[in-house]
Amino acid sequence: MKVRPLHDRIIVQRLEEEEQRVGGIIIPDTAKEKPQQGKVVAAGKGKAKDDGKVLPLDVKAGDTILFGKYSGQDIKIDGEEYLIMREDEVLAVLEAK
Repeated sequence: MKVRPLHDRIIVQRLEEEEQRVGGIIIPDTAKEKPQQGKVVAAGKGKAKDDGKVLPLDVKAGDTILFGKYSGQDIKIDGEEYLIMREDEVLAVLEAK
């Protein structure tokens, strides 16, 4: 993929969650919620401030993040589904143990 998001935007690939079971019942794909965890695939250079300086992003490609249920826009690149969002829609970065 050769896409570079602009300014303070990032491209995220959702991470699939384990198969959900409620009381031994398997929930069909159509009833499952979309995961709110993803991996940053690409990040922009940063947000431009009023004085012209660029404020770099806190997240970078390779980070695993948490985001809100209705964050970002769904996009398709080369047949793969991604999410594009602004950095301020990111709730947290998951640190490795």
